[in-house]
Amino acid sequence: MKRRDALKGLAAMSAAGTLAAGTMGWPGNARAAAAGQMVTVAKIIGIPWFNLLSDGITEGGKKFNIDATMTGPAHVDPAAQVSMVEDLIAKRVNVIGLVPLDVKVMGPVLQRAQDAGIIVITQEGPNQDNRTWDVEMIDSTAFGETQMKALAKNMGERGQYIIMVGTLTTPLHNKWADAAIAYQKAHYPNMSLATSRFPGSDEVDSAEQVMRNTLQAYPDVRGVIGFGSNGAIGAGNVIRQRHLQRKISILGTAIPSQVKPLLLDGSVRECFVWSPKDAGYAMVAVASLALQKASFTDGMDIPGLGRAHVDVPGRLISVDRTLAINKDTVDKLIAQGL
Repeated sequence: MKRRDALKGLAAMSAAGTLAAGTMGWPGNARAAAAGQMVTVAKIIGIPWFNLLSDGITEGGKKFNIDATMTGPAHVDPAAQVSMVEDLIAKRVNVIGLVPLDVKVMGPVLQRAQDAGIIVITQEGPNQDNRTWDVEMIDSTAFGETQMKALAKNMGERGQYIIMVGTLTTPLHNKWADAAIAYQKAHYPNMSLATSRFPGSDEVDSAEQVMRNTLQAYPDVRGVIGFGSNGAIGAGNVIRQRHLQRKISILGTAIPSQVKPLLLDGSVRECFVWSPKDAGYAMVAVASLALQKASFTDGMDIPGLGRAHVDVPGRLISVDRTLAINKDTVDKLIAQGL
């Protein structure tokens, strides 16, 4: 690029309120003025999963020169998410990030955000209408099937199990549950779902209550999958308290540093995760590209993701970064910041 052309390009970007540098169009190290403001609305704040997501968002903001922060309700509440997005529309932020609790409830308010010219980046929302892009760290079907395979192995492919999700409207939790149940029905005829899936897997207290109720109402249950970062933790706490480690197999999604004590004493058998920190970073990277009106193509490199599958018509950017958490891997994953 000639010096004269580079200077013209920089001047044009500055006039538009966007500062960028480098041949790939990424923001440089200069912090004279943020390229835009991005606020991500999480499902719930104050739990380890979303603390890590926030760390990734902050790191991405620094890298891409975006004023990037996170907010969210104190308890899982789709109406509170709607209210927060409405507030961000009124504040005229450039980008709204969202990890949706209920895609149907969020649809209308995200349409208003897009009508106001706001970019919408979701995570765990491949079915969310009115988004600019959704960023996914796993293959949803494979994620559910992987956990069912592990549960079946731990249960000897026999007996009743239950499934917990964050809420009955949380999109990906229920998609994972659907995949797990379908795989069980197709491959493990001697296993059966004891009852309909339970909500409560986003909060430890709620998951503990679900587990206590299950032990009372379904005494033949021998396995649990908790889709939601606190489901296995809450269920495992109850299993530990009642010394049922050899009787009931607990699996699910969890943060390695949080679940380690339960893994070591057998209260939780195995968990699966992707890096929420990487997910937060990738959301900001995609927002940066969208702010610059970059061209998205399948197989392109996304910072925080690497080479990604980009479904342009479906507005979906995805990779498969599933990590297994067990006694052999937990310390290594903790050393990686998880």
